[in-house]
Amino acid sequence: MSVAKTFDDPRLAINRVYTRTGDAGETGLAGGQRVAKDSLRIEAYGTVDELNSFLGMARATAQKLGLKGFCGILLRVQHELFNLGSILATLPEDVHPRQARVTDREIARLELEMDKMNEGLPELRSFVLPGGCRLNAELHVCRTVCRRAERRLVSLARVEQVPLEAVKYLNRLSDALFVWSRWSSAQAGAAETLWEPNRAASGMAPETKD
Repeated sequence: MSVAKTFDDPRLAINRVYTRTGDAGETGLAGGQRVAKDSLRIEAYGTVDELNSFLGMARATAQKLGLKGFCGILLRVQHELFNLGSILATLPEDVHPRQARVTDREIARLELEMDKMNEGLPELRSFVLPGGCRLNAELHVCRTVCRRAERRLVSLARVEQVPLEAVKYLNRLSDALFVWSRWSSAQAGAAETLWEPNRAASGMAPETKD
């Protein structure tokens, strides 16, 4: 069975981890340009990289729970996030036609999986607090980091050209992570913790002293 190939394979050799070229606070883009490490573009794909790391943690937890199919989904998303990082690390004029990126196909796949996993979940009557089981909490961390990556990308898009699919992908992924967090609780048999405004200190009866 042949595998469809859309993008070129990576062409790099990592022989040494440190280069000393970033000691002055700059880093290199895919096209060779030097930019500040706190520039909007670096912030954007750096946050995508952070999200990828947290997803790896969630995938390790899912493996321990025996959720093989879900592990496959998370692994695919990790590859997609690296593809997204590739395109964000490249200025528009340097992008190659077969360079890795996210497309409408990745977005549609997220929507399909999200809808399928949401079908059996109970309707929500309030907002959900992270927790209940470890995988749920880890996926909520992924969701919030994903939202931050999306915000960084929107900021970048105000001053530089950014593929529309990139913003759409992160937006859809954050929604998927929310659904997956609920689904993981259901798989673990853990009750969801719903937001109750009056569980705050100001909404509870004052403690009495003996």
